Amino acid sequence: MAISPEEHPQKAFGWAARDSSGILSPFRFSRRHEIVGVVTKTGNNVDKFKVGDRVGVGVIVGSCMKCETCQQDLENYCPRTIFTYNSHYHDQTKTYGGYSDIIVVHHRYVLRFPDNLAPDAGAPLLCAGITVYSPMKYYGMTEPGKHLGVAGLGGLGHIAVKIGKAFGLKVTVISSSPAKEDEATKRLGADSFLLLSDPAKLKGAMGTMDYIIDTVSAVHALAPLIGLLKLNGKLVTVGLPNKPLELPIFPLVLGRKLVGGSDIGGVKETQEMLDFCAKHNITSDIELIHMDYINTAMERLAKSDVRYRFVIDVANSLTQ
Repeated sequence: MAISPEEHPQKAFGWAARDSSGILSPFRFSRRHEIVGVVTKTGNNVDKFKVGDRVGVGVIVGSCMKCETCQQDLENYCPRTIFTYNSHYHDQTKTYGGYSDIIVVHHRYVLRFPDNLAPDAGAPLLCAGITVYSPMKYYGMTEPGKHLGVAGLGGLGHIAVKIGKAFGLKVTVISSSPAKEDEATKRLGADSFLLLSDPAKLKGAMGTMDYIIDTVSAVHALAPLIGLLKLNGKLVTVGLPNKPLELPIFPLVLGRKLVGGSDIGGVKETQEMLDFCAKHNITSDIELIHMDYINTAMERLAKSDVRYRFVIDVANSLTQ
């Protein structure tokens, strides 16, 4: 992984994670971000990293660096954000992301990857981890003892459970799948499990949660989730349904509740998240694959047959 103060991303090296919510690309596969590798070269003006350092590259590889959001270390909200894949650099060069042997990235968007985080299981934190960590911090969903609901137990949800527990929260997984109860409580450590299709349990849980982080990417009803919140409760959505969701207003007004959204995080906050996860031994649950398994992985993704990320071992794939 080469780091430069001026060059643009061309190719990629390292561990490239992939999930079910792909974006169209020139390839059959997409989601070429969440990259972890080793620095192989640095530009003359780079002093933050040296050859041999373990580093990561997440969702973004560029921004204008000058606007108000960039000055606040919120590069992900910059109007000129450049994504790691399926985007265009300032000179209109297309970005292709992490499925190759080297990537050249401006040093501002490179992250120091903690030594005690496994590169494969830690790679998905560069997107999934920051996607749930950032709203928890911004919306104050970090007070020990408070009750956090996690809607959806997938690539984002399972990490939200782990981070929520690390913050000292009581965590309830909210799901429409009864098969996920043991996974949530016995393996991931959630305090409880709430099945949305169980009217009695749903009714009993109304008004019990301080916060809910909604990771569901399919079209779904918000009313039950809003009903689960206490007075002044907060529902934050990070899933991306492809159609608008219906938002009931009366429950918001009568409970002084908040519905908000959030998108990944800036580079500074992403580094904070990585260090937090390293401290609390938080990684993603993954299945490590080689390049020749990609088409099979895509077929399994279409069936939601992954717990919870496929991670491609690019370096070892190239030596096969």
